[in-house]
Amino acid sequence: MDALFVNPDSSAKAYQDLAKTFSAIEPPTWSLLLAESCRSKGFGVGILDCDAERLSLSESVKRIEDATPRLIVMVLYGQNPNSGTTSMIGAIKLAQAIKDAGIAAPICFVGSHVSALPKEVLAYDCVDLVLLNEGVYALHNLLASNLKDDIRSIKGVGYKDGNSGGKALLYLNPPERVVPQSHMDVDLPGYAWDLLPYKERPLDLYRAHFWHAGFDHKKRTPFAAIYTSLGCQFACNFCMINIVNRVDNDDSIDASHSRGMRFWSPQWVAREMRKLADMGVETLRISDEMFFLNRKYYMPILENCIEEDYGFNMWTYSRIDTVRPSVLDTFKKAGVNWLALGVEAGNQLVRQEVSKGTFKEVNIREVCNTIADSDINIISNYIFGFPEDNHDTMQQTLDLALELNTEMANMYPCQALPGSPLYHTVQKNGWDLPSSYEAFAFLSYESEPMQTNYLSAAEVLKFRDDAWQTYFTNPAYLDLVERRFGAIERANVEDMAKINLKRKLLGD
Repeated sequence: MDALFVNPDSSAKAYQDLAKTFSAIEPPTWSLLLAESCRSKGFGVGILDCDAERLSLSESVKRIEDATPRLIVMVLYGQNPNSGTTSMIGAIKLAQAIKDAGIAAPICFVGSHVSALPKEVLAYDCVDLVLLNEGVYALHNLLASNLKDDIRSIKGVGYKDGNSGGKALLYLNPPERVVPQSHMDVDLPGYAWDLLPYKERPLDLYRAHFWHAGFDHKKRTPFAAIYTSLGCQFACNFCMINIVNRVDNDDSIDASHSRGMRFWSPQWVAREMRKLADMGVETLRISDEMFFLNRKYYMPILENCIEEDYGFNMWTYSRIDTVRPSVLDTFKKAGVNWLALGVEAGNQLVRQEVSKGTFKEVNIREVCNTIADSDINIISNYIFGFPEDNHDTMQQTLDLALELNTEMANMYPCQALPGSPLYHTVQKNGWDLPSSYEAFAFLSYESEPMQTNYLSAAEVLKFRDDAWQTYFTNPAYLDLVERRFGAIERANVEDMAKINLKRKLLGD
């Protein structure tokens, strides 16, 4: 085996008790993409998903040792914006355990956090190599090498060579390009679904988000998630998604410097969807940051879904200001039963500040009503604790959430995520950054959100947690769940709301 792609398990620390039942377990998208890409070039590959199999540290090390790979690749991407950073929780522990076990294969890290802070990651004793940006071409060239003295000439790789004063000397080679639009189908030719673990049938160790399955636990597996495009053309201050596109090693670079989108062909997407349908998948996430944006790309995909009648229950993302009422019926017929909307903040000035003025003001209430009229459910995303937030503006956000009363709502405390413009803003302001990887997790015990110009991190976190309880115990919301999904599903939501997160910052 040339490369073993490892998805470490950080779930217990990142989600607390929600990890047991309510949080999703998503297929390791980038492990699948990288494995298939390397396999198409003739390399032997494997995937170890410690998260899906819920492997202990010792079990993970034993499986890696038995695989005898030339290169161990810790793949630290995820569909949540903070996943690359929170995945470091399990990755560092596992990498250290691998070294302690005497396994000789070099350990390589790749992912969004790695792209944001490559030197910080490389500085760990248990990390031998890092790949910058998405790492596709760097990985191809690395596996074609002897993994030793020729590393110095491979673009897109960070490595160690010698030491000074007892510390290893760190080097970042010149950047490698990301896969261009013209080569998406060729150099990222698909997903290595066959390499994933399963219990009785493919993808049955993965489970959809609770709400995606209509709050019915029985409908959550088998589950899959795919991209039809990569990246985003916008540059919101709080987002680090585009950091994996970086082709500049300068320390001042953030995600806003490498925004842009690349698309796979509709034929590529249709082929992957057919594979999943044949494997029995019914619950499917389209993970694109901006699926509902470019009609040229999403319409052929939706029309294919209607023609093939895959039977998928899908959800996609959309900005509030890119929803086109004229195509909502097509979305519904294709099987898109949920739209995730980035409402973010109830106060227009706060929202404009963090979206760098790119958010076109629309009537949010009218957009939500139009979507509801198409029989599509809405999951609204809200963030508390933007730089200009105070108690009054955060209350406006909560009031808007209660008024919209959508079928689901995500409520996040604002984090200055590595790779985001906000991360550099916090450094410039002299504000405290989270003290650990666990502290970057929205739902963790150690969570340390960003302070604002008016509120402490603790005040932001308490408001967010209280707002979440207010929303999910609101009789009007619970009545909506019962009308839309049923009495049992309402009871399931009520059970979820009984799980109280403990927070170190709040004295728990």
